[in-house]
Amino acid sequence: MTSLFQNIGSTVISALLNAGRGVMLLRAITFQFPQIWHRRREIGEQMHVVAMGSLPLVVVTAVFVGAVTAVQAVYQMQAMVPLKFLGVMISKTVFIELGPVLMALVVGSRLCANYAAELGTMKVTEQLDAMSIMAIDPVAYLALPRFLAALLMMPVVTILCDAVAIFGAYTVSVMTLDVTSSVFIEGLQMFYRHSDILGGLVKSLVFGGIIGLSGIYFGFNTQGGAEGVGKSTMTAVVGSCLSVLVADYFLAIVIFQIILQK
Repeated sequence: MTSLFQNIGSTVISALLNAGRGVMLLRAITFQFPQIWHRRREIGEQMHVVAMGSLPLVVVTAVFVGAVTAVQAVYQMQAMVPLKFLGVMISKTVFIELGPVLMALVVGSRLCANYAAELGTMKVTEQLDAMSIMAIDPVAYLALPRFLAALLMMPVVTILCDAVAIFGAYTVSVMTLDVTSSVFIEGLQMFYRHSDILGGLVKSLVFGGIIGLSGIYFGFNTQGGAEGVGKSTMTAVVGSCLSVLVADYFLAIVIFQIILQK
């Protein structure tokens, strides 16, 4: 029993230490913002990696997310809610929750693992130390472009996911669920609010920052050779997913219960 509490305590302390060090890394990255123009080429390359590398994953995920949402919505609405509300349920679900969160978990995991593995390999092979010796700041040259790419491109990826998911839901509803096109479109227009899309994009922006910071932090702190790279990559992905889910709860309260209710 004592060892159990010791393990729990050490895990909590380690998580708090990582969180504090992550905040310090975020502080160091923000101090490099004046270098954005000088690092525009690196930032553009990383944005291309995020967008184009994630495109097939985004499309496939979004299509089936929309399709499954439509099937489940019709099943739950049978004999209780008119089908004209189908579009409302799908749009609200996709714009507010499924689009931002699923993209953060699916695309974010890929991106976070990429960052952690790439930077972790550079760490264990002493490339980061070599850059410091040559008076090249790894935070400005490596961390800043990756952080900004994740921060800025996650909302773009989420917009694409929303559009493809709605199209997938529309296709499945019309072709297999006996829902007419006019009824589905009418449902999309009912109770539509721009704030739904805006709230989801704000969430995706925060999620992008969490994902980028997690991959960079664990990559920079990799130790122990190839085994350490694998461990830091796994820890980065798990940490980013848990952080996204926790942040999603608090963002939902702040955005949809406090700000948009006023």
